[in-house]
Amino acid sequence: MHKRILHIALPSIASNITVPLLGLVDIGITGHLGATAYIGAMAVGTSAFSLIYWLFGFLRMGTGGLTAQAVGSQHQQEVQIILLRGLLVAGLCAMGLLVGQTFIADLAFALFNSGAQVDTLARSYFSWLIWGAPAILGQYVLTGWFLGQQNAKQPLWIAIVQNVVNIPASLFFVLVLGWKMAGVAMGTLIAQYAGLGLSLFFLFHHYKAHHWRVAWQEVVHRSALLRFLNVNRNIFLRTLCLLAVTTYFTRLGAAQGEEILAVNALLMQFYLMASYVLDGFAYAGEALGGSAIGANDRCALWQTVRAVFLYAGGLAVGFTLIYVLAAPFFLAVLTDDMAVRMAAIPYVPYAVVLPVVSFGAFVWDGFYIGATATRGMLVAMFVSSVAFFLLCYALLPLWGNHALWMAFLTFLALRTLLQTLLARSRWGIEATIKG
Repeated sequence: MHKRILHIALPSIASNITVPLLGLVDIGITGHLGATAYIGAMAVGTSAFSLIYWLFGFLRMGTGGLTAQAVGSQHQQEVQIILLRGLLVAGLCAMGLLVGQTFIADLAFALFNSGAQVDTLARSYFSWLIWGAPAILGQYVLTGWFLGQQNAKQPLWIAIVQNVVNIPASLFFVLVLGWKMAGVAMGTLIAQYAGLGLSLFFLFHHYKAHHWRVAWQEVVHRSALLRFLNVNRNIFLRTLCLLAVTTYFTRLGAAQGEEILAVNALLMQFYLMASYVLDGFAYAGEALGGSAIGANDRCALWQTVRAVFLYAGGLAVGFTLIYVLAAPFFLAVLTDDMAVRMAAIPYVPYAVVLPVVSFGAFVWDGFYIGATATRGMLVAMFVSSVAFFLLCYALLPLWGNHALWMAFLTFLALRTLLQTLLARSRWGIEATIKG
């Protein structure tokens, strides 16, 4: 069991580390462009894309969970159908984003209460990077499909190639050509399509032995397509709640001025670094838990739950200890703006405890996705989001940005608690075991 978990988790951690690395590179480049507005613009721009792309996270999560269960039940043809169905939906969604990009940009940036300079810079970033929608959504499906088959090595190589392309490309466009925000976006855009190209290469090269004899009428079969959409509907709504929390977090930071907006953007990198590492074990729980459910093996399911929580908990403690010792160093790496670094010091303790408070929510998400127990995920997320907004409303006038961080920590802790309580209920993962 431990070997199977590490076989998935370690490559997933290595590839996930590259996601915040991409963000750190972008933040680091903009943090040295000479104005605080660039950091704020990057925070708003990336939040806008989070608002858009996270809504389509069901393409990865739903594909991964359904694929894992099909693998566990040894239904190879269904594994192929799930991939093609996911790619079809991803293509339609990407087309909609490109056609409606102007309206989407206006709607997304209307949610942020940022100044004119930050808004202009963020829109420049957005206008370039939106053309990566087909690459991003296609990779969501392919990554979920690879992970559902307990294959974490292909996503690792894809992530490595994206970084190898993105870092020098962004530096070239910004430092050599002087494109600033547009240069950061162009480097990321090129890396996104490089990742999609490598994903398709792995699909056709490593899975060519599969006998692809799937008829399109099976891919669009009404009852199967409805099940795919029903599973993903709850993931979509759950993600909408998460986006509401993160967007409101950014908006309330922006309302307190460019300096606090920049502070929160920098400290959020602490959260992202830990979350993407911890998600490696969530992916292991998703693949192995979904396979156990597909095989109707209750014992294997709960053995996996205990083992994954042990690993993730140890990592969370490790991250907290590292942050205690190295937080000033990380801030110095991210920006040379001394005023922003000094303003961040009072809020560092919140970033330090984030890994311990949040790891349970990440791990349970993996198991709920593998079980396709998406209603339980939605219930936990909705209740936690309501608690976040209520705390912000009650405490923000009294404690300002401290209240914002306390509400965010409460949101994460409550998700863990509720998902634990629901795990064996009719909305939880145990309910998906037959017999």
